[in-house]
Amino acid sequence: MYAVEYQQPTNLADAASILASTGGRALAGGQSLVAAMKLRLSQPGTLVDLSLIPDLKGIRRNGDRLVIGAMAKHAEVASSDVVKAALPALAGLAEGIGDRQVRNMGTIGGSLANNDPAADWPAAVLACNATIRTNQRAIGAGEFFKGMFETALAPDEIVTAVDFPVVQRAAYAKFPNPASRFALVGVFVAQMGDGSVRVAVTGAAPSVFRATAIEDALAKSFTPVAAKGVKVGADGLNSDLHGSAEYRAHLISVMASRAVVAIA
Repeated sequence: MYAVEYQQPTNLADAASILASTGGRALAGGQSLVAAMKLRLSQPGTLVDLSLIPDLKGIRRNGDRLVIGAMAKHAEVASSDVVKAALPALAGLAEGIGDRQVRNMGTIGGSLANNDPAADWPAAVLACNATIRTNQRAIGAGEFFKGMFETALAPDEIVTAVDFPVVQRAAYAKFPNPASRFALVGVFVAQMGDGSVRVAVTGAAPSVFRATAIEDALAKSFTPVAAKGVKVGADGLNSDLHGSAEYRAHLISVMASRAVVAIA
């Protein structure tokens, strides 16, 4: 094991200062970063553990918004009565992440900052048009995700919370990899407060994206048949030993229709 300096600040200002001065990496749940370090895919000189910073925790309803602290664990979101009352689809999504250990260690902020192409949270954030709040600014979902493992975050920028609008109704349907429980294809369907429909897809491409053809179909007829009837092209989609691009394209419409069934 190579030498790593471990820092555990107790406030956000100190954490940001350490990241800026050392060029280190923030440690949230560690479910992806620690594994990457073991494989030497990531070799930070300094780890900045965010677990003792109270400003990054908590889940609360704020009018027509649901605010989830960046260090909220997946298991906390899954069991939260506040989440279940305001946006139950998020609780269902969180319950389906990984296994029990991952859910009790991994965090929403860590997942979003890592932006794994098969992670679940990006689909919810993009479909609901959530806002990612950091120690420096607020970033809209459409501007946050830049590509595979790439976001709009600066090296010393820390996600502090995710601010979801309380949508009319929503659901997430995932076809999971049986080993990792990551999404081979996951589709989050949300009907917004104004009645418009947003559909976001994870697992199928190098980064999360909106399925605009399915959105258009559901805007005309919010039914499983309408969603499943959209033929999604395979261009630009992932192809690997778990599934071809064509297979993933097929699954997008299927998972969208299942999400609509869950909503209805």
